[in-house]
Formats: sequence, structure tokens, C-alpha cells
Amino acid sequence: MGRMASYRRDLAVRASVDQGLLSPAQPVVALLDTAGIRASAAALTSAFAAVTDAPVLHAFAVKAAPLVPVLRLLHEAGLGVEVASPGELALARAAGVPPARTVLDSPAKTPAELRQALALGIAVNADNLQELARLDALVASVPTASPLGLRVNPQVGAGSIGALSTATATSKFGVALRDEGARETVVRAFLDRPWLTRLHTHTGSQGIPFALMAQGVGEAYALAEEINRAAGRQQIDTLDIGGGLPVNFASDEETPTYAEYARLLADTVPGLLDGRYRLVTEFGRSLLAKHGTVLARVEYTKTSGGRPIAVTHAGVQLATRTVYAPASWPLRVLAYDSEGRPRTGDVTVQDVAGPACFAGDLLATGRALPLLHPGDVVAVPDTGAYYFAHHYAYNSLPRPAIHGFTVDDDGAVGFTTVRRAQTLDEIVAEAGGERADALVRQPAGQGPSDIPNVVESRG
Repeated sequence: MGRMASYRRDLAVRASVDQGLLSPAQPVVALLDTAGIRASAAALTSAFAAVTDAPVLHAFAVKAAPLVPVLRLLHEAGLGVEVASPGELALARAAGVPPARTVLDSPAKTPAELRQALALGIAVNADNLQELARLDALVASVPTASPLGLRVNPQVGAGSIGALSTATATSKFGVALRDEGARETVVRAFLDRPWLTRLHTHTGSQGIPFALMAQGVGEAYALAEEINRAAGRQQIDTLDIGGGLPVNFASDEETPTYAEYARLLADTVPGLLDGRYRLVTEFGRSLLAKHGTVLARVEYTKTSGGRPIAVTHAGVQLATRTVYAPASWPLRVLAYDSEGRPRTGDVTVQDVAGPACFAGDLLATGRALPLLHPGDVVAVPDTGAYYFAHHYAYNSLPRPAIHGFTVDDDGAVGFTTVRRAQTLDEIVAEAGGERADALVRQPAGQGPSDIPNVVESRG
């Protein structure tokens, strides 16, 4: 799959230049490989189908790519969604994902969010015991078809990226199972609430080793078994095991695989897959990352301190994590000439910089590449998740256009716009352009009168 994806990407880069998607007037653009996304969705569903006959809802983590056309594509491929805010839920509904295939997770759900989810019949995983108490009142007042669960933190440890490690001793997520008295409290919470039928945990993420992911799932499974024994029946009928399959950012190879993870679960937690429990997964990055590419024109080249520097139009506004934490989030950079063909020539150690006005805006430092020239194109692969869909408005740089592409058998590339480029007028509007006099003519003692209730207005 890696070679085919690379072949499609090279064709798409050339076609982006030929068809004018990337040009001096539009010097940065983002691409999504539709065939690659479909292949990842199929790989996920088939991997779990190979190890269990139990029903599985694969709920795509919307935060990884909050784009309505992407959610629709994944929905058509058989996936649901996992949302963590009113905004993400609104995107899922706009994409046509039904409530029965939607899961709401968030550590800070408001009463309005909970009421909306319960009214729609969306599955809800409570994050903590205070939220459970809030649900007590809501469930008692209004009947709901929503499956309800509780998130627990197995506290099995951290991976190599601390900010993404959700199962540490002091993680902000879920009820910490190894704290004194916590396990008994969780069991009691389920016994007191016959309507609480799901258990949720999420250990995986970038930098988390497979064994730790499986250990976290195993801890949740063992707790579910304990609760069901205490209840004298199968009160917990669904285990939401989260997602977090790491992505290989070092090459085009898609490793590790969903099949490897599913087989590991079958080996280490066989009871999870014997058909007694429905399953929910919440993969995000691993479904989209390998199928996205940022393209940017090289505007200028220079030499500083003896090192060549290529100044491009892709930097911190797109690759925010890479720029601020390059050791944790390194990205590859591929060199193409001004016509979109792979650049050849002597390999030279050089920096690839972004357009933002601070010294650290670097996509790559000391990277060995064919020497780049003004007008060349750099491609940044593996950026389909958490990169160009999460714009960082440094220097008021505009959001780039995002285009999905397909490649015919004869090599012809077709594009469709997923999200158009942001205009300067839209930047001004977002910055309060229609309120230019708001601070110089503000009446004394008068509060704002046009603040909407965002959650309630989404219905």
C-alpha cells in the first residue's frame, strides 16, 4: 500500500501544478487521498472482523479531521463518529451521521450538551463521578435511548509524548482506578445505576507502545467482568476501548497495522472478543494521517551561516506541533521542481522554513534534500490528521484550500474541493472587522447584548 500511495501522491503533486491548484497566487494547498482513506477504513473493519463476531462500532475521532466531507466519506465506508464538543457534534450531524452511530466523550460536558445528547439518543461516556451525578438527574427527568457509560483511567503509565499520554497516574481523563478506594466506588456506581451499561477507557495515542495499549484495555475488561459478577448479570454490555494506533511518520509504510493490534488484543485479552461484549473503537490519526499532504511553493532561497534555507508558505500555521515540538512530531519533506516533478540533483543539507515571523518557524532543520530553488514545490506527507484541518492563525495567515483527489487507471487525477481557501475578507470578519469602533465608542456601564448561547442554538 505504501508504494501505491506514493505513486498517487506524485501524480497529484504534478496535477496540482498543472491544474493551477498550487500557483504563485495560491502558494499552499492541502490534498487528501480518497482511495487511501477508504483503504484505511476497510483495513480497520476487517481487522476486528477477523478476531471477533461481536458487533463493533468504529467511531472516528472527529478531532483528528473536523471536515464534513471527510466525516461523510467515513460514514459511507461504515464508520461512526466520536465527538467531544458541540462543534464536533454539529459537524457530524451535517455529515449525516446518525445519533445511533455517534459517541460523545469530553471531560467538560455542560448540562446543555448532555441534554442534547440524551434527547438525540447519542451514546455518552461520563468522564467522572460528578458527571454521573448530573446524569442521575437528567435520566430521572427525561426518558432517553442513549447508551450511557463511564470512562476509567487504568493508570498504566505514559508513552514517549507526555502531553498525549492519557493513562498516567495524574491524567485529567476518567476515574483513576488505582487511587485509594476508587475501584470500589466505580463498582458501586454501576450497581446503583442499572442504566449504566458501558465502560470506556483510552490508553493509546502517538508514542504509546502496543503493549501498554493492550494493558489498558485489559484493565477495563477485568473491571467489566468484576462489575458484572457483582451485579449478578451482564450489566455492562459494551466496552469502548478507545483508539490511538500510532502512525509511522518516517516512511510511506503504514505500520503498525490494525490487524497487528487486533491480533494482540486477541492474544492478551481473549475474553474481550468472545462475543459477550459489543465493542466501540475511537481511532482518528491512524485513519487519516498517511492520506494527507501539504504542498507549498518555495518563495525564496538564501544562505545563512553557510546553511541553505528554503523559505516556503507552509509552517507553523499548519504544522503547529512539528514547529513547537519537532523532536516529538518530525515530518518528512519531499522536494519537487516547479512543474511538480520529483527534484533531482546533489543532496544538500538545508533548512525548510515557513512564512511566519518568528525564527523557530521551521518545518525541517538540517535536512538532506536536493537543493531547493525559488518556485519549487515542497510536499509534506502524513499530514492528513491534526495538521491542515487545525489551522493556527499566526500572522493572520489564511487557511489553505483542501482538495480530495482520485487517480484513474490511466493516471489521470481528479480533484474535488473539501474546503475552499480562506479569503482576506473572512480573516477581517473573524477579527471583528464589522466592530471596528467597538472599543473607542463603548458606552459606559453597558454589557454586550449580542452574545449567543452557542450550545443551545445548535439544537
